[in-house]
This record gives sequence, C-alpha cells and structure tokens, in this order.
Amino acid sequence: MIDRVENYLGIIFDMDGTLIDTMPAHLKAWELTAENFRFPYNKEWLHSLGGMPSFKIAAEVNAKYGMALDPMEVSRFKMATFASLKHLGDPIETTNEILNHFYGKKKLAVGTGSQRQGATRILMLAGLVEKLDAIVTATDVENHKPHPETFLKAAEQLKLAPSQCVVFEDTELGMRAAHAGGMDCIMVEGDELVFYPCES
Repeated sequence: MIDRVENYLGIIFDMDGTLIDTMPAHLKAWELTAENFRFPYNKEWLHSLGGMPSFKIAAEVNAKYGMALDPMEVSRFKMATFASLKHLGDPIETTNEILNHFYGKKKLAVGTGSQRQGATRILMLAGLVEKLDAIVTATDVENHKPHPETFLKAAEQLKLAPSQCVVFEDTELGMRAAHAGGMDCIMVEGDELVFYPCES
C-alpha cells in the first residue's frame, strides 16, 4: 500500500477506528448512555454510525426508537462517559505504519467526527499531534460525514487540491465523505488496507 500512497501529496486520516482503536471505548460509553437514558443498546447499529458526532447519533436514536431525548443532553453524557474511561484505545498498526513512513515526506492531517477537545486528548496520548499538519474535528465544520466538508477543510488546510490527497477511513460514512469530496479512499478492513478509488 505504501507504493500506492506515494502518488499523493497529502494523507488525511480518520481517527476513531482508523488511527486509534477507540471504537470499543465509544461503544462502552454508548452502552452506559443507553442504560442511563433507557433506549435499546444496539452495538452493530451504533458501530455503523462511527464518524457521526454523538448529538447526531442521539437524533438517530430518537428517529429509530420513536423517542424525544434531548440530543445535546445525550451527547454531553456520552462524551463525559467516554472521557472518564481509563483506556481510550491503542494505535492501529497498519495505518500508523503509513503515517510514520510518510512523516516528514508528505503533508499529514486528521479529519474526525469527534469533538475537538476529545480528539486532541486522544491524539496527544497517542503522540500524534506533533506529526500532523492539520486537525479538523466535528467542532470545526457545519456539515458532518457523509458530507465531505471535514476532508475538504483538511485538504484546504494542507494547501492541497482534494485530488492530491488520499483518505484513510474505516466506515461506509467516511468513505462516502471522501468520494463526495473527490478523494480516493483506503479502508481499514480488519488487518487489511483496501483501496477504493473515487469514481467521479
């Protein structure tokens, strides 16, 4: 995969589930949130919404289960629960190898659906902040994945055209966002990295 990535000037990584295996911690936080607000905990469904900010996931919970929860209240509880967990996740080997290989050779960014405060903490714990040229979080955009704004803003901050960047993702939502922004996407699928070119 390194040979393929050589073709780009910039690399944009999703964070949760792509650079850092935070999904188990996020799902644990959602399990405790579901218990607190009394909605069904559907692990597979919540995992499929990875990359979407928690207040939007709370709105999806309302739609799915016919509830009228306050999305911001649910989001605050979920984020506080996540932040209180002792272990937030380990680096994912395949993508961190790519990042470290191209550090100093290409422009590197993170485009994440997490809020800035939480994302910065996770990236600092992983020792990645100083390696990145740009960090775009859910706090920095109006339109979240699958809208391409997160990745387009990252490319803009890298001072590159979208076509000069490749995105690393782990969810369908993220891949749709990359392709909508005119960027090729490399997906983390288990221990494999799989290339999905932008068709447009």
